[in-house]
Amino acid sequence: MKSIVSLLKSATLAATTSVFMAGVAMAAGPAPVVAKPDLAKGEASFAMCVACHAADGNSTTPVNPKLSQQHPEYLIKQLSEFKSGKRANAVMSGMAAGLSDDDMRNIAYWLASKQAKPGFAKEKDTVALGERIYRGGIPDRQIAACASCHSPNGAGMPSQYPRLSGQHADYTASQLTQFREGVRKNNLQMTQVAAKMNDREIKAVSDYIAGLR
Repeated sequence: MKSIVSLLKSATLAATTSVFMAGVAMAAGPAPVVAKPDLAKGEASFAMCVACHAADGNSTTPVNPKLSQQHPEYLIKQLSEFKSGKRANAVMSGMAAGLSDDDMRNIAYWLASKQAKPGFAKEKDTVALGERIYRGGIPDRQIAACASCHSPNGAGMPSQYPRLSGQHADYTASQLTQFREGVRKNNLQMTQVAAKMNDREIKAVSDYIAGLR
């Protein structure tokens, strides 16, 4: 008798659980559908960016970043933060102001599809210092190795850390300096790293990054 009662209780519990979970699923509703990136529209929207970043995202101007082959999630985040004001830049805030979420997604995925052109390290006197910082950090000042997040060859990690390899040294140095001085405030981790670096170290590691491939 006890066995039959136990079975009935188990069946009732299972049925109740099933009904509850179904109710939760109905309340939550269907998962939102994210539009697939339209690369053709991305290319068309990118036309307004060509003057600074070149037709394929491989900027030839040292102060303007190369965007080709960058992780789309990172590009979307930066465009969104330029638009919201979380990342301050008068030019880019103006450019991003009129972009919709779809525009940002289309541009980002189109840029990610473009092949990045390699860069070159130019400072022979500091290349060893730059490599040491990038690969091993500066342990006595608790500065982590750049490679630990951006990978040994600068490829970065999708959805987490941006691609750095081949980036213009001038641009990288300017961003590290802005992080250090509190001008760029949209990444606490980078602010904490850059705060401990001097000008020579920033210049050296930026030049080394330019030659990564």
